[in-house]
Amino acid sequence: MNWDWKVFLADDGGGRTYLQWMFDAWGWTLAVAGASWVVAMLVGALVGTARTLPNSPWLVRLGNAWVELFRNIPLLVQIFIWYFVVPKVFPSMREVPGFVLVVFALGFFTSARIAEQVRAGVQALPRGQRYAGMAMGFTTAQTYRYVLLPMAIRIIIPPLTSESMNLLKNSSVAFAVSIAELTMFAMQAQEETSRGIEIYLAVTAAYAVSAFAVNRMMAFVEMKLQIPGTVVVGAAGGH
Repeated sequence: MNWDWKVFLADDGGGRTYLQWMFDAWGWTLAVAGASWVVAMLVGALVGTARTLPNSPWLVRLGNAWVELFRNIPLLVQIFIWYFVVPKVFPSMREVPGFVLVVFALGFFTSARIAEQVRAGVQALPRGQRYAGMAMGFTTAQTYRYVLLPMAIRIIIPPLTSESMNLLKNSSVAFAVSIAELTMFAMQAQEETSRGIEIYLAVTAAYAVSAFAVNRMMAFVEMKLQIPGTVVVGAAGGH
């Protein structure tokens, strides 16, 4: 087997090397994953919290419907719906860049999974936590903000770490709607150079480095948020 890593120094026909192209694609992968993560965390936290409200059954039902809808439809199908169907139904969406549509699709898909984790985290807390907030005169919103959610976040950081890493890997489906991320780079560069082994090994390394960085960042967050006096064991996936 002949290895030719010099392929990354060759011109891609557009005035840049394949190495530069790969780094550009890597940037798009991180951009898609990062923006989708923000959407997923914001929506997932709201939906997950709504599913634990004791006196709002209609919000609980809406939250449950959101989770079941986005969790049970394949991600690729959701991306196609956002990219091809939504602009047809809502003509004003035709001017929205494909990058934004993919971010919504991936963010909402992941938000359903995060909502389930938030719900589980809140419901794992002793009922006395909620009653303590009420006894102090807190409103429901204040009880969640100052008592329940800070504790629940500490509980769910390990599964959030796995979900964040999954989101990074799931961003690869953006190639299906022509987002120039790592997977699309790998497919096109392999066709142009016929050096599939080198190309795919490099892309695999890029994904692995990115996922490892996410793992370490979440481990750092878990360490900072741990309750004083406790010991973090296997934080954020183990270390």
